[in-house]
Amino acid sequence: MARRLRLPALLAAGCLLLGIAVAAPAAADEIDDRRKAAEQKAAANEKAQSDAEAAMEGLDLNLQATAARLLDLQSQIPAAQSKLDEAKAALEKAQREAAIIAARLVDAQEQQVTLSATIQQDTEQAAKMRAAIGQMAREAYRGGGEVSGVSVILDAESTEDFVQKYGLVSTALRTQAQVLDALKAAEASNRNAQARLDAVEDRIGELKAEADQKVVEADAARVAATEAKQALDALVAEQQTQQASLESQKATLAASLAAMDAEAKAIENELQAAIAAQRARDAAAGKPAPAPGPIGNALFGNPTSTNPMYVTSEYGMRLHPTLGYVRLHAGIDLRTYCNTKLYAGRAGTVTWAKSRYGFGNQVMIDSGFVNGNAVSASYNHMTSFAVSTGQQVERGQLIGYAGNTGTSAACHLHFEVYVNGATTNPRPLLGM
Repeated sequence: MARRLRLPALLAAGCLLLGIAVAAPAAADEIDDRRKAAEQKAAANEKAQSDAEAAMEGLDLNLQATAARLLDLQSQIPAAQSKLDEAKAALEKAQREAAIIAARLVDAQEQQVTLSATIQQDTEQAAKMRAAIGQMAREAYRGGGEVSGVSVILDAESTEDFVQKYGLVSTALRTQAQVLDALKAAEASNRNAQARLDAVEDRIGELKAEADQKVVEADAARVAATEAKQALDALVAEQQTQQASLESQKATLAASLAAMDAEAKAIENELQAAIAAQRARDAAAGKPAPAPGPIGNALFGNPTSTNPMYVTSEYGMRLHPTLGYVRLHAGIDLRTYCNTKLYAGRAGTVTWAKSRYGFGNQVMIDSGFVNGNAVSASYNHMTSFAVSTGQQVERGQLIGYAGNTGTSAACHLHFEVYVNGATTNPRPLLGM
């Protein structure tokens, strides 16, 4: 059960994540870091959930529901933010890759234009050279056929005439050879350019297909980012709404905590009065109790049907993560399930078996004095009783069934130990 120590003026003013800003898109390594951080946060929130459930004992059901929803929202927001960052990173990656492909496509298309122009130019040049070769052939035919060195010698009228004619013939032959070589080179260049053009056109087809795929991926990433942003915005909006609801219930919260404090104090007063009366009776009978000394450990056995015992919330101070107040969780919460059997952890007398505010159905068992210390234990939030006031019980005897009565957040056993009328940590006394 929880005890209030102080109530901040503003509930949860420093505990909620109001005004969460959407982070700028993160790089891949930052996304991994954030994912790990979100996982660690989820683990921490699981513990916080158990602690919050312990701290919420003593609150009415409406406050419990609102506070629990706020805690749930608070745990979801980091994961939602991480999902948004991942979606934005995926969108940016798709857009970057699409831009790269588009640049490659433009480059390939420019190559296509250049190669097509080169092929066209070479084709026209080759046509001119073929025309020139044809013209030379026709000129030779009109001049009487092939011109040879022998005909030049036989037809020469003088030495000077021979030299002149031979020079002309040599020039004509060299020109013809050069034109043929140039034609062969142009045709070879054209074939090479055509092969390159075919390859470029194939690549253009591939790039267009890749570009189409990247458009699809970018569209999907954009939709995912939009949905993630909407989900995050919805969580933050609901968080703000729930916080406003809590603010409007401050008076109810204060009254609930005050009532719980009063009930807890009443229990302590009743126990201390009974201890004082017992000490007085013992003293009157000439059997005064010795001065209190160490009580040792492992005084109590397992009071639950779960073996081994499993602690869901420890004894100690709790800062409620959404309501903002600090409370003493004055017992230890042990895992049980609704309507499972509960047992006396130590022999004694049932002081009472009744409903108490906040504690629900409670069995208080007085186990007498241990080394001068009055020891009692309470079993809380029970569904029903199997013992009654004044009954003697033995260790391990059935006393009732686990439940969720009172201001409890879930079925469990809230187990408290009182030494001389004040609560103490039950863990060592349970041998844990």
